[in-house]
Order: sequence, then C-alpha cells, then structure tokens
Amino acid sequence: MHTVAILVLDHVVPFDMATPMEVFGRTRLPDGRNAYRVRVCGETPDVRTDGFALRVDHGLEALADADTVVVPGRSEQAAPPSTRVLAALREAAAAGTRIVSICVGAFVLAEAGLLDGLRATTHWVAADLLARTYPLVEVEPDVLYVDNGQILTSAGAAAGLDLCLHLIRRDYGSAVAADAARLSVMPLEREGGQAQFIVHRHPPVPQGSTLEPLLHWIEDNLSHEVTLGALATRSGMSERTFSRRFREQTGSTPLQWLLRARVRRAQYLLENSDHTVERIAQQAGFGSPTAFRERFRRVVGTSPQAYRSAFHGRTVSEPALS
Repeated sequence: MHTVAILVLDHVVPFDMATPMEVFGRTRLPDGRNAYRVRVCGETPDVRTDGFALRVDHGLEALADADTVVVPGRSEQAAPPSTRVLAALREAAAAGTRIVSICVGAFVLAEAGLLDGLRATTHWVAADLLARTYPLVEVEPDVLYVDNGQILTSAGAAAGLDLCLHLIRRDYGSAVAADAARLSVMPLEREGGQAQFIVHRHPPVPQGSTLEPLLHWIEDNLSHEVTLGALATRSGMSERTFSRRFREQTGSTPLQWLLRARVRRAQYLLENSDHTVERIAQQAGFGSPTAFRERFRRVVGTSPQAYRSAFHGRTVSEPALS
C-alpha cells in the first residue's frame, strides 16, 4: 500500500493539511481496498495552527518510511523551518521519495533546496515573493500545479485538490482518480490555471509623472484605435523618445500597457454585464473577437466564456486607477 506522510509544522494552514488527508484517505481501489495509508507527522507531537492546537501521532522518522511526503502551506506567522525538518526532507528526496507541496508549502521545499533548477508554483499572491527569495526556482504563477516527476508543487487552496487527483491518476489510473474526484465533488481536470483567479488590476499609472494625463486618456479611449504614433504626437515627442520615457515611467512598453488595460476592461465587462463576447471585444478595443479570445486566453489562462461562467454575477466595483 502506498504510504503518504503529511508533514504538519507550526502555523499549518488547516485546509492545506485536510485536503490530502481526506482525498488520499478516502481513495479506494476497484476491489474496495484502501489505496493509501495516510500518516500525519510533525517535528513535535504538538502543533499549533492560528486557531487551534493539534497532536500528531508520528515524528519526522515517518518521512523515511513514506512513498510520498506532502508539505502543506503555513501562515505568515510561521517561523522558518528548522534544520531538522530541512534535513529530513532532503534525506527523503535523496532516497527517491516523492515530495509534494500545497500552496505556500513550496517555500519549505525551496528552503530545503529541493526546488533549485526546477519549475514550481504556489499561490499567485506569493509567487513574486517565492521568485525573489529563491532565484534558482523557475516560478510559474499561472498554473494549478507543476509535476517535475519526483517533486511536485500546487497553487493555492483548491489547487491542492487538483494535484492530489493528479497523483492518484499517476499511481492508480484514471478510473480510480475519477472515483476520488466524484467523492470530492470535483472535476478530474479543471480548465485553465490559477491565472483566471488573479485580480488583473489596471496597469499602474505613476501619479505625478508626466505621462499620467496620457495614461488616463488611454483608459478613457480603450474602445478606439490607439497607435504608438498618435500617443507620441499627443505627448509632443518622437516615437522613439516616447517609447523610452514610457518604459522609464511605467516599466512597460506602450503596447504591453495598452493590452493589459484592455484585458482588464474585458474582465470587468464579463463579470458585470450581459454583453456578448463580440461586443465586449469591441468595447475593450480588440480588432476582432478572434484576436480578443486569443489575447484573453494568453493572459488569463481560460476563454472569455469560461471566465464569465466562473465569475459573472459577483458584486464588483471597477478598480480605481492607482
């Protein structure tokens, strides 16, 4: 039987801990046998969360006997993992054990050096911090999970479910995984990645900059054709000088800034209106519905229609420019 050890450290996120416990613990083989043996382990018997205390039955030695080790996320109050925890994870990895993180549990794996040179993901809110703190890790913030073979990482919250179902399919095939998905009331595969859940706010408008009036003008005229030449003329500069100043003040090219603004406008309209995709493409300034769909999927990770199905009807105020 495949043994899963869930490594629970102080300030563990309860949802991240419970997800593998429930999903693996409930998985059954076609003959009714349990597919996994689940053990909850910790550095110490008593573990604190931000709301209650836990007592675990196994210590770090359980990592040596596991086929898979799962590291849930921890809250911001958590101290860095101890040298004992990091050493136990490295030893398990060196022995060929599969190591998995859920949400910001990726920071523990990165601290142990297990993500160096690998692709990885985490909750989109923490992706930039992971990339800055551990530059040897290739962070992919738009995906639900990353499978490197032995080392796997998932994005936030429900993405841990996606990764657990993926592991079950790897271990026992699609039929067992599909049954586990039904028990979790989850699709076996979800369309898109976590990019669709990222709040793509308006591109930054540097307050007090010489370009601030122009950027506000662009926001007010997204449905019209906006060319580099017209923007440069409106700013009283040559195209070359304008492009240089624009990058200096916004950190982006004029085209990139404009496309981000148009995608965000489209998101707002998909969330808060019943307009057709064709009309929204026009209102956001895309040349055609096809161009709109292609750009939207590239940025958001899903189709406009799928995004609307997921997010339409929310009470959302259009974000103010900042």
